[in-house]
Amino acid sequence: MRRFLFAAFIALALCGSVDVAAFQSAPTPQRAPGVQSRASVYYPPRGSGWQRRRPAEVGMDGDLLAAAVAFAASQESKVPRDFSTQVETFGALLGPLPKDRGGSNGIIIRHGYIVAEWGDTERPDPTYSAAKSFLSTLLGVAVDRGLVKSVHDPVRAYVRDGGYDSPHNAKVTWHHHAQQTSEWEGVLWGKSHDFVGVEQFGNGRRELRALREPGTFYEYNDVRINRFALSLLRVWRKPLPDVLRDEVMNPIGASSAWRYPGYFNSDVDVDGKKMTSISGGTRWGGGLWISARDEARFGYLFLRGGKWQDKQIVSREWVRAATTPGAAKPDYGYLWWLNIGRKQWPSAPEMSFAAIGYGSNTIWVDPEHDLVVVWRWHHGSVEELIKRVLASVK
Repeated sequence: MRRFLFAAFIALALCGSVDVAAFQSAPTPQRAPGVQSRASVYYPPRGSGWQRRRPAEVGMDGDLLAAAVAFAASQESKVPRDFSTQVETFGALLGPLPKDRGGSNGIIIRHGYIVAEWGDTERPDPTYSAAKSFLSTLLGVAVDRGLVKSVHDPVRAYVRDGGYDSPHNAKVTWHHHAQQTSEWEGVLWGKSHDFVGVEQFGNGRRELRALREPGTFYEYNDVRINRFALSLLRVWRKPLPDVLRDEVMNPIGASSAWRYPGYFNSDVDVDGKKMTSISGGTRWGGGLWISARDEARFGYLFLRGGKWQDKQIVSREWVRAATTPGAAKPDYGYLWWLNIGRKQWPSAPEMSFAAIGYGSNTIWVDPEHDLVVVWRWHHGSVEELIKRVLASVK
């Protein structure tokens, strides 16, 4: 069976860009495979010099990992390469889209080292709602810096642009926004919180319903997340892509290829300067356009409790808070998907979590097995890939 899997993998590698580090000539490490001690934690340097290890060197079965990669590489997304169904699916565009997207690609990290990689992992593409986990992190850094004293403070105590003046919206806290329980009411960038109407919301339109009390009801809602992003912009008082670059991406050695365009109509005045507010995804264009390699760095930051080398980028307290179950939706934290009760991914540890976006775009983090898996542009089951990857862990 192993010979068959190995042969299948080699055939796939010859017809596509698949790379499992088992077939790289990497040096044998001095220590035995296993979880790294705190003193020996590896962090990839800036640039393309991310070290690789053969699966056996980090306690993984090479044949089984190759089979997992072959499965992942075969699950190409059904989203058209030219985004031609975008408006039908989500409604009227507000921001830019690339001319086309890349193919299925991904990367698997164990103990910080690349053990498998397939497709073009350096191409920046829209990551859709996986961007929400990046936005959540900017709230975490704002809390760490004292710009927001408590996530349980009402947003109106920090933002006075009229968006929180109504008695209902005045109750919305940062905690509510980050858990998608804000029930914020209003219109932003031409889109209403209620998602009513096919022209603006496409196949994602919803039926009108009564508002609930903020904090009591979960609803996945990009209008409200966009309001959250605008409020963060007013707190940071500089464009959020600049904040993300300076506070997170540069410190973790990310490339300069990623970008985070806003909408054509989302410019606002901040301290007399025109700044563009960004979105929580690419539902209506714009959003975070990033490579799998840069997403792997971001996932690895969270695997390491918010620390990169000798610098705490975002506090361990925030990482714990961001991955704590919400009262209204236990499998959701601060814009991160959780595995409480192992309902999301039955094969995975309960403590694992992920950033997930349409397409599908996934950054899965598993602290128990010291793994990060990034899988872009696929229509396959993340559970099926996780099951295969974990089967390779000895």
